[in-house]
Amino acid sequence: MTAEDRITEVLRRLDTGQDDARARLFELLRIPSISAQPAHAPDCAAAARWLVHEFAAIGFETALRETPGHPIVTGYYPGPDPATTGATVPHVLFYGHYDVQPADPLELWTSPPFEPQMVEGPHGPRIVARGAVDDKGEVVAFLCACRAWYLATGSLPIRITLLIEGEEEIGGPNLDHFMAEHRAELKADIALISDTNMWDIATPAITTQLRGMVYVQIDLVGPSRDLHSGSYGGAVLNPINALTRILGDLHDAEGHVKIPGFYDGVAEVPPAQAAQWEALGFDEAAMLAGIGLSVGAGELGRSALEKLWARPTADLNGIWGGYTGIGAKTVIASEAHAKLSFRLVPGQNPETVLAGLREFITDRTPPGARITLQEFGGNPGVAVPTEGPFMSAAIAALTDEFGKAPVLMGCGGSIPVVGSLKSLLGLDTILMGFGLEDDQIHSPNEKFEWRCFEGAARSHARLLGKLGAMT
Repeated sequence: MTAEDRITEVLRRLDTGQDDARARLFELLRIPSISAQPAHAPDCAAAARWLVHEFAAIGFETALRETPGHPIVTGYYPGPDPATTGATVPHVLFYGHYDVQPADPLELWTSPPFEPQMVEGPHGPRIVARGAVDDKGEVVAFLCACRAWYLATGSLPIRITLLIEGEEEIGGPNLDHFMAEHRAELKADIALISDTNMWDIATPAITTQLRGMVYVQIDLVGPSRDLHSGSYGGAVLNPINALTRILGDLHDAEGHVKIPGFYDGVAEVPPAQAAQWEALGFDEAAMLAGIGLSVGAGELGRSALEKLWARPTADLNGIWGGYTGIGAKTVIASEAHAKLSFRLVPGQNPETVLAGLREFITDRTPPGARITLQEFGGNPGVAVPTEGPFMSAAIAALTDEFGKAPVLMGCGGSIPVVGSLKSLLGLDTILMGFGLEDDQIHSPNEKFEWRCFEGAARSHARLLGKLGAMT
């Protein structure tokens, strides 16, 4: 059987096995593996066992690895024997996660979140359930691609290591330690993650840039107790006034962040990439209208996609202090608090940003105020190589499946594991995802278009074939 015959048979298996694929996905979606809620720890373990069983059934050596939190699923497929083939094929580490966000508020769901439904939408059938796209649907699509290869040819064309965790939705507190402890076991040539989006339902995408994150809480304390504003107002420090004055100075009139050293390491978008983004025809007005706005914000002179994908941000996420109940209470609060997040781009150092923030706050702290900064972690932005044989194989696989080349796009959010894979294991990552912007990830009525699920499984099958042709 030629290489072309093999991929044709694999794709035929996927096309004729849709009912089986749907049944498998629905089984996993019915497990309420909510990592954030201790009551669902047994469900997280059940989801992990499901994956162990399903991958073992197609020749993987699988294991459920205990951690101080929820278990990690590992697996290994050895690929073709070099002694028989005379060549060594690539080794891919596939990362995914089986845990999901809480389903609250339940009353906003059109059907129970852990009773998956296939319903009609504008693009045909779609699956509605918690975890449908993030990330159970995309993990099962990869499973189905591997299964189709196994059933069609009796083997898989490359070496594969699995790393599927159960704590991604709570920040992956045990993953880095596990990777560091098992470096040799997790060694591979390239990492593959399917937990990102397409450009639109007809246009595939590979994400090549991710923003990082720094998150802090600022606590400003003034008087030793709350004060009557008539007795003390105008004569003593008001912590809410002081904190809002400091935070109100974060941006200048053109939208630039005024923290010292904030833009150190931030590079301009290369002209070729900027031209590609411009050619996408992104409709900023439609985006704004969809969220009830008519005017954009941010740095002047920057396009919307540039601001979303390639520029850093500073945003207040919450601010509180004093009396916020019904009616009036004339009080000068003794404390004021705010939560502040920074989205970082490749080249920025989280520690440099934190040091600049401390300097910014110190320079603006009024006499009598005591400020503390609580740090809730940070990770740098990540850029993955856009050239090389593995990226070329992914581009070719998507082009073959969709009839057009994928968009090489950025992502405004963060996937910290991409940085960890690079720093701990030395692996670059192919971010080949199949979600859509309107999939309502983390929200009620999360969905995954069946057309996207099919495209995901077929694209992964094609990618395995392309990689198997490499030596």
